[in-house]
Amino acid sequence: MGIDLQLHDSRPHWPNRRSKRKPTLMHQSHEHGEALAQLIVKLPLNTSGKLWTVDPYNDTVLNEQEAEAALREIPALLGLCTDEAQTEAVRDLAVYLKDCAATPGSYLVFVGD
Repeated sequence: MGIDLQLHDSRPHWPNRRSKRKPTLMHQSHEHGEALAQLIVKLPLNTSGKLWTVDPYNDTVLNEQEAEAALREIPALLGLCTDEAQTEAVRDLAVYLKDCAATPGSYLVFVGD
């Protein structure tokens, strides 16, 4: 189980040969997927936060406003970390959330395993 992160500059689109739309992927991270998934499953369900909605087994998409709201959850997520790998995963997530929140029309995709 792992969660990869993808930042898209607009609604996510994965082009094929016949597509006329340009690719939307700006950045992606595969480095901390396992540690991030371990933390996400520890989050309490049905809270006012956004990160508990991330499904470690399917893709979950947050828009720029949702990413901004999820940034407020980073301190609590850091508090759940039990090792350096998890701490690095949360720091990486925070960078992606900040970039998404600062980029109008962007989306952050959590790619579940």
